[in-house]
Amino acid sequence: MAVDLSYSDQVTGLVTKTETFIRDHVLPIEDANGGDITAAGGDAVRSDLQKAAKDAGVFAPHAPIEYGGHGLGMSDRAPVFEAAGYSLFGPTALNIAAPDEGNVHMLAHIASDEQKQQFLAPLAAGDVRSAFAMTEPAPGAGADPNALNTRAEKVSGGWKINGRKHFITGADGAGFFIIMARTSGEPGQRGGATMFLAPADTSGLTVGRHIGTLDKSMLGGHCEVTFEDLFVPDSAVLGEVDQGFAYAQVRLGPARMTHVMRWLGAARRGHDVAVGYVSEREGFGSKLGDLGMIQKMVADNEIDIAATRALLTQACWELDQGSHAANATSIAKTFAAEAIFRIVDRSVQMCGGLGVSEDLPLARLSREVRPFRVYDGPSEVHRWAIAKRTVGAARKAAAAKAATS
Repeated sequence: MAVDLSYSDQVTGLVTKTETFIRDHVLPIEDANGGDITAAGGDAVRSDLQKAAKDAGVFAPHAPIEYGGHGLGMSDRAPVFEAAGYSLFGPTALNIAAPDEGNVHMLAHIASDEQKQQFLAPLAAGDVRSAFAMTEPAPGAGADPNALNTRAEKVSGGWKINGRKHFITGADGAGFFIIMARTSGEPGQRGGATMFLAPADTSGLTVGRHIGTLDKSMLGGHCEVTFEDLFVPDSAVLGEVDQGFAYAQVRLGPARMTHVMRWLGAARRGHDVAVGYVSEREGFGSKLGDLGMIQKMVADNEIDIAATRALLTQACWELDQGSHAANATSIAKTFAAEAIFRIVDRSVQMCGGLGVSEDLPLARLSREVRPFRVYDGPSEVHRWAIAKRTVGAARKAAAAKAATS
């Protein structure tokens, strides 16, 4: 069976336009502000960048066509998102930054028609930002979602939510929240979670302090959020009651892959900067790029970029076929998170003193990509899940063989 890895003219054209837009319009703004989106102007610069992206015809490549997007599937998103990720501000400009991009994807698949009009339409258009509130302080949900502590109690006409969240990306300034709360069972038990939609100005919802982190390019920070007798009507339930963890998979697998796409773009920029430097810098009687140790780093970067793209391609193909692609996305996310950091780290090393300075973008790229080994599931948790699935499959195969012998 032939394997076609080509893209349509629509996608290749969008990639070219995105590359031009990022180079000419977005990179100068990022460079002028050291990759700090708040220092650049926060929501004001977001609005300006998104208006420019709309004018350039590259806005919202992932969003459904009926909501003003290009309607690209997962496989077709990969080269476009990578092109956008070449600048740390690029995803914000195209409205494909986390968590909004993942929330658009999930709302398009799960929300009712009324919820789409109220929440998806303005989010896809860039009129508002959003937040996905799941992660909690210990002993609540983190890498183990079954530890979910925030609870929603059924009351007349709706639900009352109480709990605490932290590391909620984009919470400061978000127009609405998707809240994961327990509606049955106890912390530690599988299932029993429900997703709720709540406008940010709902009484009982409070955004607290920004938790200081390495990265500076995600608008709205990573915040503490509390819910105190937060009332939401029955119409605020996203999907079905007690099915929140199942619905989360609609978001999490694709969101992990779009993270890979974006950060791969950032890593490729770092690699391009380093290769440009070593191809011209002289030392020890030759160009640095002609020295064996430097050539090894260049080659290893090329290998990591190619391998990341290959794993991403496999995972996106499975997602486009309608699979949850749990194993493929775990493999791709784990490898990519580590490979992307290696690419940027080698690029820093190749540029020596300039690599750790603010004269080149490498130091800030290193700062931004390092948390990816934690975000969307630490590498260790993904490795545990991969191994668990593999051993489980071997046991099932052995049991099936025994039953037929």
